[in-house]
Amino acid sequence: MMSEVRQRAGVPKDASRSTSTTKDRGNDAQSRTRSGISILDIFRVMVSLAVVSCGLSYYLTETVTWGYNPWFTNWSQLVRYVKGPIALTPSELSLYDGTNPDRPIYVAVNGTIFDVSANPRMYGPGGGYHFFAGRDATRAFVTGCFAEDLTDDLTGVEEMFIPIDEPEELEKLSSGEKKKRREQDMRNAKKRVEKQIAHWVGFFGKHQKYFEVGRVVKDDTEKDEMKGKRELCEAARKQRPKREKSKSA
Repeated sequence: MMSEVRQRAGVPKDASRSTSTTKDRGNDAQSRTRSGISILDIFRVMVSLAVVSCGLSYYLTETVTWGYNPWFTNWSQLVRYVKGPIALTPSELSLYDGTNPDRPIYVAVNGTIFDVSANPRMYGPGGGYHFFAGRDATRAFVTGCFAEDLTDDLTGVEEMFIPIDEPEELEKLSSGEKKKRREQDMRNAKKRVEKQIAHWVGFFGKHQKYFEVGRVVKDDTEKDEMKGKRELCEAARKQRPKREKSKSA
């Protein structure tokens, strides 16, 4: 009897190892189940979502970035960024008017040059705003006189924002009051001009397709040619407001 009990109690070594291996495999399977999604699964999901997003973006916006074009995706802008800002004289700037397909199209506002090559239909030859290309036409941006004011000369342009006085109202003022009113009108008018310029600089500077490339520089000869007051164009004169009559007590 004792010998039978010993034989039953004994377990073969191979059977013990097999049982241990089976348990280890079961533990590994359980641990993988508990760990959830693997890193490879997460990567596959992210790639699938990116592909679907790009496809939907192209279908809706004809771009794979939902219409967003950061500057570093524009090769010409990236090149300009690496080279640094450029400096062109007005005569040099005139060469970038879109007539030469090997050169970009530049527009300047208040001395800042912007690359508008992304919109040749607008600023290239035959475009509705081609007259702005290859020059600094800040005055025209303020006055709206595209035929007469395609220049950066802003002398006298503030007059378009100074109210027109009625002769009888003006006669009621003393010379000191007239001077004070004129000074105040001039300050307000200059602020209006600065606001207009800032608007257009912001328009080109913040545009998704345009970008700043440099500044316009002038030599002494070109500076001398700017001396003297320019007359307001007819459209600018018509925009001058009439001064509101003061309310009598």
